[in-house]
Amino acid sequence: MSRKAEYTDKAMAPEAVVSAIRERLGDAVEVVELKDRKAGSNDAVCFHDLWLRCPKDKFLELLDILFELDFPLFHVMSGNDEGEAVLLNYHFSLFQGSGRGSRLGVAVSVYLPKDDLAMPSIQDRIPGAEYSEREMREMLGINFMGMPDESLVFLPEDWDERVKPWRRDEAGPKPEQIRELS
Repeated sequence: MSRKAEYTDKAMAPEAVVSAIRERLGDAVEVVELKDRKAGSNDAVCFHDLWLRCPKDKFLELLDILFELDFPLFHVMSGNDEGEAVLLNYHFSLFQGSGRGSRLGVAVSVYLPKDDLAMPSIQDRIPGAEYSEREMREMLGINFMGMPDESLVFLPEDWDERVKPWRRDEAGPKPEQIRELS
């Protein structure tokens, strides 16, 4: 596996990033949105946002492509129970040090069917992903293969780990486990 994993001072245009991904993965990765973000008194482009939808079997390959383009700065992972699947959103930035108008935010959405809630851990590539993976594990029940530490982050040590607080199905909390906040 060859990854540059180095910072670059030369940003690529967002369309070139999309082309690099398409060249390797074809239509397996769907571009959901590419948007310029403007601000300031002159309403200039400050950064760009790219939203991608990726099947889980292509996720690590997509991440390796991002590493070849620049070091992907990992921000956070978010998740949601979508009914028949759990949605994971990985939030990265590319070209962070390239100056105003060059940074590219990359959000990668992966849908996991509830009968296969497993994803490869990215901690070997990006150690800072540890707490996001642990949070998604304890709150939504995602099994991150290769995750070195599966201990709870937010829930008490005596928590029944069969109960996943962010799930809206039988794995979610029962009414008697929910208390009103005053």
